[in-house]
Formats: sequence, C-alpha cells, structure tokens
Amino acid sequence: MDDRTLLLAEDTAEALAGTPFEHAVDHLVASYETGDFSAGVRLLDRVAVVADELAHHPDVHVRWGSITFELRSHDVGGVTRRDVVLAQRIHALASE
Repeated sequence: MDDRTLLLAEDTAEALAGTPFEHAVDHLVASYETGDFSAGVRLLDRVAVVADELAHHPDVHVRWGSITFELRSHDVGGVTRRDVVLAQRIHALASE
C-alpha cells in the first residue's frame, strides 16, 4: 500500500483506536479541548512543525477552548496512510 491508496473506515479503525479521530466519508476529523484560545494556538504551532516535516498539512479550526483538525489527501480525494500518520502524531502532541 502506497501513500496514494485510499483507505476506508475499516482500514483506519485499528490505527486510530484510542484517539478522538473519526473516519468520515472522505476525511479524518478530531477535536481537542484546549481550555483557551492561546493553548489551541500553541498546539497548532507544534502540529505545524510536524506537518511541515511530513509535507502533509491539516485543515484547522481554532476556537476559544478547542481546536479541530480535518485530514484528507486532497491529491487523491480521500484518506490515505499520510492522514493516519499525521493523526497519530497530532494525538501524541495533544496528549502531552
């Protein structure tokens, strides 16, 4: 399986177990409570470093007290291994 192979929910379930990420139709999505806006921005700053490292960037919504990440591989129109890896890395950062 390469980085362009589309994955279904059953393909990602095990890798995403224990995270808030859910496999929607064509993307992964998770929200994290941050307590306030600044904490969300600090988490986003750390995620940005990882996203640049992986050359794969999430869509992000920062709100007062929460941050939501949506992951999809736009080049193939759905979820790939790249999204799963990024989801796992985001969850690790958010859990620190």
